[in-house]
Amino acid sequence: MTDRFQEMRVFSAVVEAGGFTAAAQRLGMSKAAVSRHVAELEQRLGVRLLHRTTRRLSATGDGEIFHARCRELLDRLDEAEAEVASGSGPASGLVRVNVPLSFGVLHLAPLWPVLLARHPGLALDVTLSDRVADLVEEGYDLAVRVGQLPSSSLVSRRLAATRLVLCAAPAYLAARGTPRHPAELARHDVIAYSLFAAGDLWTFSGAAGSETVRVAPRMRVNNGDTCRLAALAGQGIILQPSFMVGADLAAGRLQELLPDWRSIELGIHAVYPSRKFLAPKVRVLVDFLVEAFADPVWGA
Repeated sequence: MTDRFQEMRVFSAVVEAGGFTAAAQRLGMSKAAVSRHVAELEQRLGVRLLHRTTRRLSATGDGEIFHARCRELLDRLDEAEAEVASGSGPASGLVRVNVPLSFGVLHLAPLWPVLLARHPGLALDVTLSDRVADLVEEGYDLAVRVGQLPSSSLVSRRLAATRLVLCAAPAYLAARGTPRHPAELARHDVIAYSLFAAGDLWTFSGAAGSETVRVAPRMRVNNGDTCRLAALAGQGIILQPSFMVGADLAAGRLQELLPDWRSIELGIHAVYPSRKFLAPKVRVLVDFLVEAFADPVWGA
């Protein structure tokens, strides 16, 4: 009975190595055996897959199409075997992770030692950046993203949610007064996060409907931690995620404004490249994060 996967492995090796001799060395087979597999494959398919000359070997048009399909199937087979083989053993290997700066420092940094202690075979390469990285092109296994996810081929797993909270320090409110309606924000000092998708248009929802106000920032910055510190120093009003200001609100260092008017809620997701078989090391990380954020410390 013909071993089709073996034929595909041999043919793919010939194309990728650029010749029968190199393919035979890669596969640990004789050159004659490699040639026989390719010849039998061409005979069975009824097409020529390779151009052969005394100095050069290359795939025909049909050969290029067949090689691409072979590579897909072989990769899937290797992933399936790795998934099953590793199912009874510990996850291992390097995981490259991309995470947002503030969320990464505040809520992920304390978790990494726990993960590594629980899974000694894992290694981590963590990049903190608020730039949305291309996972496939840049070689990341997983990213944590806060916000609305655009439509893409990435697979996502929801970890938690956070809402944007309008708040300021008691010292600022004592000096400038407390706004009672979103429209009043236009007359206040605002510290704006410059990467906020809505820009200077802040929208709030309340019992009477929704209100959008154009704020005039006294300060703009592309880092939420800096916005928070400026607010703590009494320099203005901020609209920042609850995961960042939750502890300050609980301690009274910041005070929530317009509690009857809510801003948007953002999802916190683990995202990873779409593939049929998820590498065990990535699955372990995703499951760990889901468990870790089952009851977020920043509350509602």
